[in-house]
Amino acid sequence: MLPLWFLRNLGNFFGAPGVYQNRARLDPPWEESVGVATVYPAVHHEVALDVELVERHRCGDLQAFDEVYGRFSEMVYNLAVRLSANREEAADLTQEIFLRVYRHLGSFGGRSTLKTWIFRIAVNHCRDRLSRHVPMMQSIDYSSEEGGVPIADPGRGPEELAMAADEGRRVTAGLARLPQVFREAVVLRDLEGLSYEEIAEVLRVRVGTVRSRIARGREQLRHLLEEGL
Repeated sequence: MLPLWFLRNLGNFFGAPGVYQNRARLDPPWEESVGVATVYPAVHHEVALDVELVERHRCGDLQAFDEVYGRFSEMVYNLAVRLSANREEAADLTQEIFLRVYRHLGSFGGRSTLKTWIFRIAVNHCRDRLSRHVPMMQSIDYSSEEGGVPIADPGRGPEELAMAADEGRRVTAGLARLPQVFREAVVLRDLEGLSYEEIAEVLRVRVGTVRSRIARGREQLRHLLEEGL
């Protein structure tokens, strides 16, 4: 199994592009309705806060959507980067995803967390967009000022940081070669940190299927890395 610390070196804190002020420029179709799933008792409080935020949006409070964007924009952008391996493509995907969120936020029913609901929209849109248009691979530079080293660690020397950046690029390239269903599962679990239950809600599959996809995706990624891609 690929060490999780190694995968998490792929994390990035790229600033997501402005979406709220540009949402009127985009007009993609809404291909499918956004469903909801059962919430476990431990997240009832979070859901209650989500529902309150959505109700403010329904009542015309523009700040409510700003808060949604502030909470989830980095999450969505990072997911798009990891699924597309292309920062420019990820910026476009992020804008399109938040346009969908804005248009359909009022339909959020509170039977899942807002985080899971938005992840579902993001994964579905990335899946649809990337199935129709595969972007040219663009190496993500983890040593650049924009990308940066994802987790600052003053105890790591320049050589170790350079090795981590190189491994990050290799894993990014390896993820891009995984079958879509495995890539989604590995990214959601090992890079985005979702629980198996949350991933099952996002992907609309059983938890056992999630575990299987993650295991097979990790194994395929390990082989790709060992073979030098």
